[in-house]
Amino acid sequence: MMACVSIPPEAPELSAQLGNRIAAIEQSNLTLLERYFDRKKQDIDEFIQNEWVPEFANQFFAEPAIATVWDQVVASGNKQDRLRFILKTSPKLQQQINQKRVELIQPLEVLEQRIETKLKADYAQAKAINNSITGFLLSASKVMENRDRYLEMVGITDDEITQFIDKTDAIVADLLESSHNIEGKVAKGEKYLREINDLRNAL
Repeated sequence: MMACVSIPPEAPELSAQLGNRIAAIEQSNLTLLERYFDRKKQDIDEFIQNEWVPEFANQFFAEPAIATVWDQVVASGNKQDRLRFILKTSPKLQQQINQKRVELIQPLEVLEQRIETKLKADYAQAKAINNSITGFLLSASKVMENRDRYLEMVGITDDEITQFIDKTDAIVADLLESSHNIEGKVAKGEKYLREINDLRNAL
């Protein structure tokens, strides 16, 4: 006959405490992740406002048809003409600004969702393992040791998530660096989209 395995009476309570701790760590990490990507989106908005919009406006008003009409409006000195011109061109300008924001923000949001999904899946697996942890305990003193071992078994490590965060930081920081000409700004935007999509696809 198989010998009975003695489980310390403290094991169930310790296992429950561990489960609560895992849940708390998960929620903390998800909150930090949300705040981090909120900050990155603010960085993108600042880039659009401070760098992209001024350059886009210069190009827009440099178009021959627009420039000709604007020069005529200014030369006329008529405030109503200026107001009508602004009201007519503003929707087109705002539409282009909104499209650029979606273009730059959307891949960042997808990346955030994929990291969040991965975190939740990892912690769900850790919780499932913790539900059975009592059966693996040899003594109450082994609880902390087993917790770290089981979390490592399901691949929850700070290193992997940290790498994605660091890479996101680097990609956004590169976008925010000033460029002296429109070619540089366009190239930076294309590089940002390429790198952020590559990072997203790596998840």
